[in-house]
Amino acid sequence: MLARLPDVFRCLSAHDVHYVVIGGVAAIVHGVPRTTFDVDLLIESTPDNAARLLAALHEAGIASASLTTPAGVLAHEITVFKDVLRIDVQTRTPGVEFPEAWLHRLERTVEGVRYWIVSRDHLIAMKQAAGRPKDLEDVRVLTRPAGD
Repeated sequence: MLARLPDVFRCLSAHDVHYVVIGGVAAIVHGVPRTTFDVDLLIESTPDNAARLLAALHEAGIASASLTTPAGVLAHEITVFKDVLRIDVQTRTPGVEFPEAWLHRLERTVEGVRYWIVSRDHLIAMKQAAGRPKDLEDVRVLTRPAGD
């Protein structure tokens, strides 16, 4: 699964999609030892950005991107693209608004390809707001003092 991420991130960048990686992948990048089977993205909820997202996903080989429209993406809180890789695209999420997440995003690279990830503080806020047991466990790990 993760082997496909550089292609996806390359296409998101080429199409100037405004997004931040959230969820399990973000938790792993911020130091939580866990596994995940999908990639969660929080996107800027505009028609132009949703159109760029779909074009990028299609270019990256995510064929299920052709099954919806920008308006379809924006009409739902979560759109799941399940293909060679599962990508959950969120237009909103509890705990943080996209403009704030975008302003404080962090740049990372995988195999030389740049991508945007949510800040540690915003990830913690999202996971606290979600309140699921696995999210609260991630918060516990993310907030424990160094060396514990």
